[in-house]
Amino acid sequence: MGAKACEINGYKLWYFGSTKARNGVGILVDKELTDRVVEVRRKGDRIMAIKLVAGEEILNVICVYAPQVELADDIKRMFWEELEEVMQSVPQNEKLCLGGDFNGHIGE
Repeated sequence: MGAKACEINGYKLWYFGSTKARNGVGILVDKELTDRVVEVRRKGDRIMAIKLVAGEEILNVICVYAPQVELADDIKRMFWEELEEVMQSVPQNEKLCLGGDFNGHIGE
């Protein structure tokens, strides 16, 4: 897979993944907005972010794929530390939108 971008049916997709069958994140943006994307940051195969200028506002969109419950604690800890680093890098005067698969579980 790797780190790439492609156009699909009027949209632009930025994505990153280490293998075809595991992990990976992507952000899909309408073609009319692609020229407003001023930065794409990939933080491994579980976190990526784009910065988009919308008029007077700057919007940072972060997409995540959190580690599953059965993975080692050090992998989970590293994910949360990297996510914190990416979120803290967004200036306070810019908007932030965070979404993705957090692999949350309730109960056993």
